[in-house]
Amino acid sequence: MIPHGMTRRELRERAAALHKSAEPRILMVCTGNICRSPMAEALLRARMGTPEKATHAVRVHSAGTRALIDKAMTADAQQLAVRNGAEESDVKAHRARWLVEQVAEDADLIFAMAREHRTTAVELAPRMLRKTFTIREFARLASALTDDEVKSTADAAGTEPRARLAAVTALVTQQRGMSPHAADDDDVIDPYRRSHETYERSAAQLVPAVDEVARILRATLA
Repeated sequence: MIPHGMTRRELRERAAALHKSAEPRILMVCTGNICRSPMAEALLRARMGTPEKATHAVRVHSAGTRALIDKAMTADAQQLAVRNGAEESDVKAHRARWLVEQVAEDADLIFAMAREHRTTAVELAPRMLRKTFTIREFARLASALTDDEVKSTADAAGTEPRARLAAVTALVTQQRGMSPHAADDDDVIDPYRRSHETYERSAAQLVPAVDEVARILRATLA
């Protein structure tokens, strides 16, 4: 589906511009792209020291499976993102966009906020099957790995950042099935149009997962 107001040519040009970048590309995905995924995007960007549109070690962006195109983050999401370390200017600049095939295909790693988003992303880009996780799933799997294990795997892949990330992603994927867990534990609760307390619960699930992703990325790209 083509987002309202955007042509196929514009989508191709956007994807081509991203593809020119040598930095690994991390894509966050939720439903409306105004709560969970932009919060994860802003938090990870802050953890990695990656201001929007700058050239750094990793490029982070987000999209929604049923995005409210061009809408800002909700006030509660903005407040919680800033409270947890995101840059206020980054948070306020966010505008929702639709998850389309070109965007999913261009990512090196996709973090879905829930299993339904993971399914949609993989349907759009089947080659991303082993590079798509819910963010809490990835954090749970990665927590079994030490920084030294991650760095050793990355070093064996060479010096190119995207190759290093691919090797470490494969290492994390190997952890699947190693420990039992409840499926719901891999989702971040959707707070949209719900109470501030629900937003707090959502952030409490999301922030530790972002921190674990940042740990893995720093060890990978060091």
